[in-house]
Amino acid sequence: MYEEAVRWLVSQRRAGRARGAGRLRAAWVRLGGALPPTRFVHVVGTNGKGSVAAYLEQGFLAAGVRSGAFTSPHLLDPRERVRVGGVPVSREALSDFTARARALDLDDPPAFFEWMLAFALERFAAEGVAWAALEAGVGGASDATSFARERVALTVLTNVGEDHLASFGSLEALARDKAEAVRPGTPVVSAARGRALEVLREVAHARRAPLHVYDPKDPLFALPVPPALAGAFQRVNAALAAAALRLLGFGEEAVRAALANARLPGRLDRRRFRGRAVLLDGAHNPPAARALAAELPRRYRLVFGAQPHKRVDPMLELLAARARATVLTWPLPGPQRGFTEEPNPLSALARAPAAAREDEPVVVTGSLYLVGRLLGSGFLE
Repeated sequence: MYEEAVRWLVSQRRAGRARGAGRLRAAWVRLGGALPPTRFVHVVGTNGKGSVAAYLEQGFLAAGVRSGAFTSPHLLDPRERVRVGGVPVSREALSDFTARARALDLDDPPAFFEWMLAFALERFAAEGVAWAALEAGVGGASDATSFARERVALTVLTNVGEDHLASFGSLEALARDKAEAVRPGTPVVSAARGRALEVLREVAHARRAPLHVYDPKDPLFALPVPPALAGAFQRVNAALAAAALRLLGFGEEAVRAALANARLPGRLDRRRFRGRAVLLDGAHNPPAARALAAELPRRYRLVFGAQPHKRVDPMLELLAARARATVLTWPLPGPQRGFTEEPNPLSALARAPAAAREDEPVVVTGSLYLVGRLLGSGFLE
């Protein structure tokens, strides 16, 4: 049964075990798999990975090649993470894979993300996927997606910002881990800045990997049509994807289609709840919160939920300071003074004081899991 398969998969946690591809590698041998012939664009970075992957996927589709995508997290259904030909894989395929995975007796079994990656690689092989976007979870060298590094044709390192610092200790260590995704002789496209860019330059130079740094005046990064995804920050994400497609030999028609057709629910996603305007966004770290803040109207109500291990204080300091009212909801971010708490997200939406003006939306942010729960409720239009 599909629901039982999903329950088992999402229950498989890393629980403090080291990140990396080791558990996936051991399971892969037992599954009898072989890496698919797929060529991957490995998308690494702090923010913008999902957007870049969405643009790339549309570019591959427009070029007429058999396309795939592995992304995370999902909003409503784990199958969103594995797409072939622009469509999530079937329930039957995931159920069958899960049954085989559960039957393995492993000393150090994979976590959910790693199992889903193994599933994606199997599907890409079974369905003859030629090109796919491969979105990293956290890090580069320490990420399970490094398992497929031999099939990577190009690396996109979007940026390096303040997230997961508890795991890496410092921004420089995080930058170095992400830069380790660079393969010898393989092109790299990036919008990294500051010390992160310096680290990336060092690694790319040592590995003789051509590095292309975002420059809006460089024709490589030109945007022939406006990006379909909302937000000024999407111009950078779209430019990185456009550059990647051009470097890989895809034509301008594919670039145009990529920019025009990308879709990514839950990012500056405008909906309605009981006649009120709602803006959903998955900003889950300080850089993303700053990018979101630049897109918000002067007046809004805030519904905020975030995992306690996230850097909640700077996000709330920025977003709540400008909000006319703030309600904290699931996932509750730990003790926060001066805010109303309502664990149920729908109740939190209802409790956010109604605005007298149409241009004062309720902004829901802090976690894509919160956004997914609301989208899955069926109460948003």
